[in-house]
Amino acid sequence: MGRAFLFKGGRVINPADGEDAVRDLLVEDGYIVAEFSADAAVEHVVVNVGGQVVAPGLIDIHVHLREPGQTAKETIASGSRAAAAGGFTSVVAMPNTTPPVDNTATVGWLLQRARETAVVNVFPTGCISQGQAGELLAPIGSLKKAGVVAITDDGRCIQNNELMRRALEYARMFDLVVMDHCQDYALTAGGVMHEGYWSTVLGLKGWPALGEELVIARDVLLAELTGCRVHCQHVTTAGGARLLREAKRRGVNISGEVCAHHLALTDAALQGYDANFKMNPPLRTARDIEALLAGVADGTLEYLASDHAPHANYEKEVEFADAPFGIVGLETEFAIFNTKLVQTGVRTLPQVIESLTVRPARLLGLPKGTLAVGAVADVTVLDPGARWTVDRDKFQSKSRNTPFHGTEWTGRATLTMVGGKIVWTLADGILV
Repeated sequence: MGRAFLFKGGRVINPADGEDAVRDLLVEDGYIVAEFSADAAVEHVVVNVGGQVVAPGLIDIHVHLREPGQTAKETIASGSRAAAAGGFTSVVAMPNTTPPVDNTATVGWLLQRARETAVVNVFPTGCISQGQAGELLAPIGSLKKAGVVAITDDGRCIQNNELMRRALEYARMFDLVVMDHCQDYALTAGGVMHEGYWSTVLGLKGWPALGEELVIARDVLLAELTGCRVHCQHVTTAGGARLLREAKRRGVNISGEVCAHHLALTDAALQGYDANFKMNPPLRTARDIEALLAGVADGTLEYLASDHAPHANYEKEVEFADAPFGIVGLETEFAIFNTKLVQTGVRTLPQVIESLTVRPARLLGLPKGTLAVGAVADVTVLDPGARWTVDRDKFQSKSRNTPFHGTEWTGRATLTMVGGKIVWTLADGILV
């Protein structure tokens, strides 16, 4: 028996075609439809969403699922459940697994594993270099044919400028975006937090903003030279935002993303030496946050992401300098962006939804991010006015490394539908 859903009375925001209107949305047999068929065998379900927002399924373009090889931290199954709980129907998985996703066999395994265990869509990325060692290029064309949607050495950064140039030239041949983790190792060696007042007070090795900005400048020049699409991941500094703004004005094919935690926290949060505040790149200053917000407001930083990076408790429960970088973010991401961007007037809710749906879909060529008739029914229902307190013990993720435990935010997903199947509701949790 087929199944049809009537999402009744919601505010439908579909940035792909500029729609923002209160109306019903119809889903039948996994697709958005204009009207239901006359087939009596189809079971009809009414979902009352009055006072809430009905949006295309949210997309996160920067997620670490840790599988294969690091399943104590996260699995594709648990990471996809965390995504669903956060309102995300599609995630783009980073390749720094064990082994790295630098060959077609690993891509194939990951895709098969996702088909078997994920409750949301999982799109893999492949490595730029073999083993993420930054020495030899990975087989970029073969990776594209195997199903990757971009290439990146995320977690590491190509230091050899000649190798990066060749990577961009090959990626352009295969119409692949190169996503770059921008970090100069010589400048950031041993750094565990932003270099500035608080690193001095706390006695921790600093990580200067320049260590990010030099590589962004390098990427701007290489993108301009090669014409390849380059995407700078987790931009954190005022200088980085300025470099991207100037490059985009010249028409350089480069973009940048900002992560929720880099808008919500400054380096002053590290005063308690809590390793849940340790991330790569590090938390910056209030001045940097102001510049990031300005970059989001004017479209310089047009992509939003989580950089969901799970770690087991025992890994974080060590001295600050020895702890790994990274925090989980899928289940808090929308709330933080809604609170920091929409509630403050930096961006409208439709603009934030655009940055989490159609924009990433277009960047990576994903067949997602729309509520158009005929589209696969990936749908997120949001309550932008819901106030709630983060409780890490209720996370769907296997890991609990969040700096936001016990903090209050506004806005959250109440229902997530993937391919016409409701996979998560706020009331009932994961349903499949």
